[in-house]
Amino acid sequence: MILSIHAKPNSKKPGIEKLTETEWVVRIKSLPVEGKANEELIQRIADELGTSPSKVQILQGGTGKKKKILIDI
Repeated sequence: MILSIHAKPNSKKPGIEKLTETEWVVRIKSLPVEGKANEELIQRIADELGTSPSKVQILQGGTGKKKKILIDI
């Protein structure tokens, strides 16, 4: 499964908003420094889907707010 994610780092209210089945807005608390925001993003998506973080991979947008995420279920 591939998700289109709009990441919002440094958010005061972390959470996930599902716009459609494959388009999500993910608010994360971490700052986008040294990959910490991406790590939290991967953990949040894995928790939401009930899978391991090792099955969540960033395909595109590693340094941007818009990302394509591959979920290996």
